[in-house]
Amino acid sequence: MVANPSIGVCYYPEHWPETVWKDDAQRMAALGISYVRIGEFAWSRLEPARGDLRFDWLARAIDILHEAGLKIILGTPTATPPKWLVDEMPDMLPVDAEGHTIGFGSRKHYCFSHRGYRAECERIVTALAERFGKNPAVTGWQIDNEYACHNTTRNWSTASLLAFRQWLKQRYGTIDKLNAAWGNVFWSMEYPDFEAIDLPALAPTEHNPAHSLDFYRFSSDQVVSFNRLQTEILRRLSPGRDLIHNFMGRTLDFDHYKVGADLDVSSWDCYPLGFLEDRSDADQAWRRRFARTGDPDFQAFHHDLYRTTSNGRWWVMEQQPGPVNWADHNPAPKQGMVRLWSLEAFAHGAEVVSYFRWRQAPFAQEQMHAGLLRPDGVEAEAFSEIETVARDTELLGSSGSAAANAAIVFDYTSAWAWEIQPQGREFDYFRLVFDYYRSLRRLGLSIDILPPDAADLSRYKLVIIPGLFTWHKNLVKALEAYKGVALIGPRSGSKTGDFSIPERLPPDLPEQLANVTITRVESLRPDCPVALKEGHGKLRFWREFLVASGDCKVEIFSRDGWPVLVKQRDLHYIGGWPDERLLDTVMARLTGEAGITTCRLPDGVRLRRNGDLLFAFNYGDDPTELEALGLRGTFVLGTELLQPAEVSVIRT
Repeated sequence: MVANPSIGVCYYPEHWPETVWKDDAQRMAALGISYVRIGEFAWSRLEPARGDLRFDWLARAIDILHEAGLKIILGTPTATPPKWLVDEMPDMLPVDAEGHTIGFGSRKHYCFSHRGYRAECERIVTALAERFGKNPAVTGWQIDNEYACHNTTRNWSTASLLAFRQWLKQRYGTIDKLNAAWGNVFWSMEYPDFEAIDLPALAPTEHNPAHSLDFYRFSSDQVVSFNRLQTEILRRLSPGRDLIHNFMGRTLDFDHYKVGADLDVSSWDCYPLGFLEDRSDADQAWRRRFARTGDPDFQAFHHDLYRTTSNGRWWVMEQQPGPVNWADHNPAPKQGMVRLWSLEAFAHGAEVVSYFRWRQAPFAQEQMHAGLLRPDGVEAEAFSEIETVARDTELLGSSGSAAANAAIVFDYTSAWAWEIQPQGREFDYFRLVFDYYRSLRRLGLSIDILPPDAADLSRYKLVIIPGLFTWHKNLVKALEAYKGVALIGPRSGSKTGDFSIPERLPPDLPEQLANVTITRVESLRPDCPVALKEGHGKLRFWREFLVASGDCKVEIFSRDGWPVLVKQRDLHYIGGWPDERLLDTVMARLTGEAGITTCRLPDGVRLRRNGDLLFAFNYGDDPTELEALGLRGTFVLGTELLQPAEVSVIRT
């Protein structure tokens, strides 16, 4: 946990009469709020016509908030270009894979590759930075808003096509090298020159997967360079301020590690109930059970992931305080859950938890999205919970962040690759990785997320690498030097970077690491799992046929006699997608080998260690006696009996 965890709020002064700003600011400060994010959607008010810059209202809002003792996170308004700008350059609008132009009328209506729009972004960001960059009230900048939201990363516009061809020239140098890398001799797909290459849009059947993967890589790189365009301006004109972007949940269309490399702080927008409704693979019974609390592991996974993307500094920029407006169903949180979600973020090291939004809007698209206040200014249900959170942070104080014993490697390129060619309807990279993460959490572990080029694994007792598309040389070297317990698979190392089968066959690791070969694979119907010997569970969705040799030993067999789990010294490989029973069996075995103390938790109860503090969270329906789980110490918050939707914090 950071030295002084804080709370914040998102505020839109342009939505409200100026006469209420001062009262709002004073009420925020009285609630215990320290940070206020403003301005990220205000371009039409900042510049109602070209060159007509109207920053005075924003300056007054900043002054009023600052006078109340609040710190400002100022948004760049590039997520919502105004109508006059779209009318000037209509080709800046995005185009979908079917050739339809995505028009004005909401937000994110721009193409990342459009040079004219980039120039306009540079102009407005420069003007804002020159006016407010050294204002003492402004302590940070949020760049744009929610990259990839509304499926806007990949673009089939003319601007994207021209930029893609240039990207390919830089990557391959010659068309012959591209044709060879893509395997374009297949189906007579060879190109005479780069100008002949189109974007992978509609075709009679699937596109060459190497072509699609390069388009995904290119699209991600366009987000990275668009973000960098703004960070370079702000570092020059607003030195000493934190540069932040707010990522989303289960949003995999661009490489967050690369964007995070240009940030000081990664943040994300945490909507547990909305995400359970529209981004979960869980069955309906699970969703019903956690409909008012959120998935017990989804938020934690993203806390751990985004903490990695910017060297440990991260925030929640938007925390759900009540019903949202955008999911298929939008229930209200169970009483106590807004506090629980907030403290869980602090347990994972968040510096700030900021709530969306201060006052519910009475108009436009988000009028049914709850805030801390109702549209009439009366306190909404979450207000009192946030008062409690403010008191909780004082009681918790500061604590050093303890390293997790276990880590999971997560890779965006792997997500793209298995989306492009899944080889089975149910195969989904995020779902696979999340299954492993959830299994470790059920054992009470704290987990770190590692990038695919991790060069040092020495701080961990257990490392899990599921579904890694292709190996980065740094990670292979790190595995060779690693002294702990590792588990690899399934489908890891099954392709080269050009989306071809490796010459040595998967998992494409040196024999001294894994003397095992995958000779064939099959994807499985959900109702046709592969049974294992000795009742260990089953393989579902995906199965690999392993041939182990040398000192690679088989630990678990399928009922039809094929190896499923093999071990070579302390490195294991699993040849398929384990069901929950098999996964829990394997995780219990590996944590035992690694010497990690575990605690089999009741459904819905989760733990997170932070320094000498142990946080316990109850997403479930029943009270849990923590002492019965072997959890003892001095209670900083809560009691030994952990009630539903409650948090206990133990100093151990």
